[in-house]
Amino acid sequence: MNTAILPSGTAGSPAGATSVAVPTGPATEWSLPIDGMSCAACAGRVEKALRGVPGVVEAGVNLATEVATVRAEAGVGAEALHAAVRKAGYAVIEAPSPAGSGAGDGDDLGAAAADTAGRAPAVARARPAAWPIVVSALLSLPLVAPMFGMLLGADWALPGLWQLALATPVQFGLGARFYRGAWSALKARAGNMDLLVALGTSAAYGLSVYQLLAAAGHASAGAGHGATPHLYFEASAVVVTLVLLGKWLETRAKHQTTAAIRALNALRPETARVRRDGIEVELPLARVVVGDVVVVRPGDRVPVDGVVVEGASHVDESLITGESLPVARGVGDAVTGGAVNADGLLRVRTTALGAESTLARIVRLVESAQAKKAPIQRLVDRVSAVFVPVVVGIAVLTLLGWGLATGDWSRAILNAAAVLVIACPCALGLATPTAIMAGTGAAARRGILIKDAEALEVAHRVDVVAFDKTGTLTEGRAVLVAAEAADGDRPGLLADAAALQAGSAHPLARAVLEAARTEAAAAAPATDARAVPGRGVAAEVGGRPLRLGSTRWMRESGIDLAPLAARAAALEAEGRTVSWLAEVPVAGGAVPRLRGLLAFGDSLKPTARVAVEALRAQGVRTVLVSGDNAGSAHAVARALGIDEVHAEVLPADKAALVERLRAGGHTVAMVGDGINDAPALAAADVGIAMSTGTEVAMQAAGVTLMRGNPALVADAIDIARRTRAKIRQNLFWAFVYNVVGLPLAALGLLDPMLAGAAMAFSSVSVVTNALWLRRWKGTRT
Repeated sequence: MNTAILPSGTAGSPAGATSVAVPTGPATEWSLPIDGMSCAACAGRVEKALRGVPGVVEAGVNLATEVATVRAEAGVGAEALHAAVRKAGYAVIEAPSPAGSGAGDGDDLGAAAADTAGRAPAVARARPAAWPIVVSALLSLPLVAPMFGMLLGADWALPGLWQLALATPVQFGLGARFYRGAWSALKARAGNMDLLVALGTSAAYGLSVYQLLAAAGHASAGAGHGATPHLYFEASAVVVTLVLLGKWLETRAKHQTTAAIRALNALRPETARVRRDGIEVELPLARVVVGDVVVVRPGDRVPVDGVVVEGASHVDESLITGESLPVARGVGDAVTGGAVNADGLLRVRTTALGAESTLARIVRLVESAQAKKAPIQRLVDRVSAVFVPVVVGIAVLTLLGWGLATGDWSRAILNAAAVLVIACPCALGLATPTAIMAGTGAAARRGILIKDAEALEVAHRVDVVAFDKTGTLTEGRAVLVAAEAADGDRPGLLADAAALQAGSAHPLARAVLEAARTEAAAAAPATDARAVPGRGVAAEVGGRPLRLGSTRWMRESGIDLAPLAARAAALEAEGRTVSWLAEVPVAGGAVPRLRGLLAFGDSLKPTARVAVEALRAQGVRTVLVSGDNAGSAHAVARALGIDEVHAEVLPADKAALVERLRAGGHTVAMVGDGINDAPALAAADVGIAMSTGTEVAMQAAGVTLMRGNPALVADAIDIARRTRAKIRQNLFWAFVYNVVGLPLAALGLLDPMLAGAAMAFSSVSVVTNALWLRRWKGTRT
């Protein structure tokens, strides 16, 4: 294979150069697209071969995506991995890019994803061609027609040589792939689906040739022509046709499970309009650099991650975050590459490109989830490893049993062939990965990114969800929750407070100014404004000397707080921050006068209560774990209906609390957004991070919610439960086909044609059942 393979940390090696890279660093992840796999036994053999390479830490093969994922120590080169795959009887379609390999200009999103995630871009496999099935069906139809003729009382039987002429190109031309696969399996001293099909169809074809030659020998010996012997060419040809049809339908169905990845990859434009030296020029995205100002016109997709520096608009981020409604974006707001600009002209300063973009990270997460195996798949793999040898043994016993018991070796061969054909373990190998691919794809479209299959499988068992408070259930920013005027003049209180805070950037000041704007409280200009460290702010407003600050400062200023003391105590018990506004004349002037109090707090997210109610409906217990004071934590819990509260908890203690919940026999999901939540996210059975939070939290979590919407937690558990149900359904049907079909075939109640049809139908039905997950929409919150 003449493909450049770049070592970790390099970029720009010439395309087409033959080279073998030695990845640097403690471990490198490779993605190897494998050609030639046909069933779970094939996937198991490739895994075993890769794990046998010295230095390979871990290897897994996903039959649905036909990709092997390998983690290897430094010093393991691509050629060693390729050689192991070839020795197992398969081939690598395209050389992988190890972690950190340069994508150069980042022109390809998939290649860019490999830069930081260690995953090669997924190979764009062509849709399977239909012409082999059409040709095979046309050649097989005349062989099957006599069966329908018999039902009508007509004799449509073809001469034996004609049957041979029709069946031979099907068996050895269109069915050559089964012989190639079987030969590879035999060289590796293993078995697979191709071996079963090749043995079964060859038995029926060979028996027919024997019968035909025997009849010709009798004729040449002078015994007369007689009737045409009973031939089974139609069985071999129809089985090949049905298996080819089944694989074609299966491949098309698997193609649909990767629709989420293709949709995400299609979001990024190929070009961007960039303003350089005051001139707008259209450039390939590969030539855009961080810091460039990109012009996004109405109706265009945003080509980069960035910050709006000019203009205002509404942006549709539905395919990225799952948010169904466009969101307002103006100067200072962040926008995500791939979103659609609705109605205004935006100028965006680029902050991230290629592998560092939000879209690339989403693609990496979804690809990672679809490529990795669920724990239940490991059991399936162990079953598949011994399945083919056992089936061959049953076929041999069927052959000998029927032959010795009845003396009808022709019938014995056909029954043995039916055993081989019905037992192909395709459905068994596809049951789990197709459900996981469909489930993670559906979740991604809803804005729920599931990092790996294990998180998906564990999430269905979650019975306790522990929430962080700030930024998870609350907005994470201060708002004015109460304004109590001593004289009842609330608008006047807000206007005076806003006047004092007009020049401040403090979070509490912003909350006051926002409340004043909302209530149209007109503020007079303040003069002689000054900040008093540790106390508050003082200024003159309309000739009145005002002070806004702490309880301590008010008392030092001689302000009587008694009229509002009870109200202040109640607000502080709820965890609110209380500030006081007073008029404090200079010495010798009027008596200081209390104007009122302002209370600040963190507002609840609108969907927080919906989230808790949805979890309760699922039978999940909710726990609040917060570092805030007890009053604030209990107030939030009461407002939302949360079952259990733990306040004033340090980050390390959050993790210990999660461990105690798990030790009590619960499966725990932790939901958070901050650095301080990372230990608890890692300690939980399932960590769920808000994408509105820190990168550290997202790295520690197995699930990321692309919107700061806690209601998506219930959706994540729901899709996990539905996916698990599909896996169980698929495995049930996969085993049922074999458990029911094998005895029927061995007892002579299932001929090879019906066995081939059942085998093909089993694979298609399993994949189709998994694809029902694509219809899942979640709750529309």
